[in-house]
Amino acid sequence: MLLYNIRMAAKSLRRNPYLTALLFAAIALGICISTTFTTLRHAFAKDPLPGHSSRLLYVRMDNWDPAQPYPGDDPKSLPPQISYRDMQELMKSKIPARQTGSFSSRLFITPDPKVAKPYQENVRLVFSDFFPMFEVPFQYGGGWDRRADAKPEPVAVIDDATNKKLFGGVNSVGKTVRIDDRDFKVAGVIAPWRPTVRYFDPNGNFVAPPEAIFLPFTFTPLMKIRTGGNSDGWRSYTINSFEEFLNAADIDWIQFWVEVPKERQHAYREFIDNYVREQKKHGRFERPLNNRVTNLMETMGDFKIVQPQMSAMAAVSILFLTVCSLNLVGLLLGKFLARAPEVSVRRALGASRWQIFLQHIVECEVVGVIGGAAGMILSIGVLAFLSRVLPGNIPVHLDGQMVFAAVFLSLVAGFVAGVYPAWRICTLPPAMQLKLQ
Repeated sequence: MLLYNIRMAAKSLRRNPYLTALLFAAIALGICISTTFTTLRHAFAKDPLPGHSSRLLYVRMDNWDPAQPYPGDDPKSLPPQISYRDMQELMKSKIPARQTGSFSSRLFITPDPKVAKPYQENVRLVFSDFFPMFEVPFQYGGGWDRRADAKPEPVAVIDDATNKKLFGGVNSVGKTVRIDDRDFKVAGVIAPWRPTVRYFDPNGNFVAPPEAIFLPFTFTPLMKIRTGGNSDGWRSYTINSFEEFLNAADIDWIQFWVEVPKERQHAYREFIDNYVREQKKHGRFERPLNNRVTNLMETMGDFKIVQPQMSAMAAVSILFLTVCSLNLVGLLLGKFLARAPEVSVRRALGASRWQIFLQHIVECEVVGVIGGAAGMILSIGVLAFLSRVLPGNIPVHLDGQMVFAAVFLSLVAGFVAGVYPAWRICTLPPAMQLKLQ
């Protein structure tokens, strides 16, 4: 029966190609706009590490001024990062399966003079656990091990662009790159990797691409590397050396992540609370106990990765599709009523109202599916254009979930446009039309 109704719909749509083209165009425009803006929101709101994100916890502690909270809309606002001193103490916990401190800086790269001139590059200092925690993809080699953290060993992980720039894109594992005044051996080359959101560092510009080079965190004091990102502090310090900067207990500049199985997360939160209580005995953390240990998705929510404007634009785009569908009601009503005599003959020959209704709804859904397919193609082009013009060349594309959503919206749009005209034509008394004939 469905195939019969689809054939009938195809014949009906071929009768008036100009009207059919107008119906397709209206649905295509609505689907293009709605799919584009819902995909943009989805790109920022989706789970970047499905099945893994619930085990990744971001740690924040309130070591701010006892006289006033950390600046923010919420009186319980927390500093977004922790201090070097606190990171060292938290790293002693045996509860996490993995853990890493992390910060970004800019260092000088000195390549072979025949290859390129010295230049500055974004570098991230991390522990070896960073790479499996955040599922960093590798083209050659891999990350270093924990022994390299402890020594530390002069090893580095570079991205695909740096590998092409310095080594022509070949397997460069084992080769040397000079960073500031030290030589580092390449341990791994990251495959082309450009997440929409820099989920491992939600501070500041979270849509920036990942850093080009990763070094062991333990080179921070050896090379006296300062953060190139955000740093917060409320005390007045007189800092005369890099060691004093590291030991400043209330200067926050490190992002701290741990990987903890769900069954042990409560124990880890208790560990953080107990650590702060112990520090209070030494005159630190003078504000009321206020720690926040959030999983990856909760952290993205706290840092407002999905802006309210983005959600509003997605909602407006759905309303635009609704308007497009409602504007087709009159066209479809006129089209269906024009063949009332034909429908009356079918009714007289035994066709039920439900069969007539179903026939016309199927025709509307064919319009929705074909128009939706055209709209998705247009949306792919618009998203490709936006990926080029948005700051940082943010990659945005239709994934399986959004294709499914677009198909669903197409079917809904076809139904909304055709439900009243289909109901209207199946309720006409066939006797009146037959008398007129």
